[in-house]
Amino acid sequence: MRCPVCEGSEGRPFQVVEGRAYGRCGRCEATFLLPEHWPSPEAERAEYALHRNAADDTGYRRFLQTVAAPLLQRLAPGQQGLDYGCGPGPVLASMLREAGHAVALYDPIYQPDPATLAGTYHFITCTEVAEHFHRPADEFRRLDALLAPGGWLALMTRFQTDDARFAQWHYRRDPTHVVFYREATLRWLARHHGWRCEVPCANVALMQKSVTG
Repeated sequence: MRCPVCEGSEGRPFQVVEGRAYGRCGRCEATFLLPEHWPSPEAERAEYALHRNAADDTGYRRFLQTVAAPLLQRLAPGQQGLDYGCGPGPVLASMLREAGHAVALYDPIYQPDPATLAGTYHFITCTEVAEHFHRPADEFRRLDALLAPGGWLALMTRFQTDDARFAQWHYRRDPTHVVFYREATLRWLARHHGWRCEVPCANVALMQKSVTG
């Protein structure tokens, strides 16, 4: 069973929950939904349409502050960034612009502008997105190519920690979530790509590309 995150062959059956089969990688510790259970593109779009993340929602802004605050501490003034997987309401991009940074937008559904993928960026945000990646190894290679040397990748996703509660976990119940990362998974990705990895708080990883990369 090939792992979609590290592309190793150490995947093993993990759990079957409500007819959906999941694997677990013994190499990078990712947990992943088997492809035959992925939602259709139409089902994905229908689920995304239910999300309501408004720019004036103080609770949502407070939630995003958990990734914005540590990222901003590490950025020089006036940096160029990319909100990768920004969704229909790019609130985080607005917050970073308010802090003096330029932020481009990319989303395969809501902002599918290929021109944004032609350059490099001082920072990339990827918040509540990586769990949707059907081919995460390809996505992380793309993110690495988009990062300028010394640039930061700010990733937010719920870390999978408790196997005993996996079946009841609210994050698993979202039908568009197909891969789940442990802190160890993200540290594996950082080592693989030559990034320096920091975990400033739960569910947030900041990864810096080597200045020689």
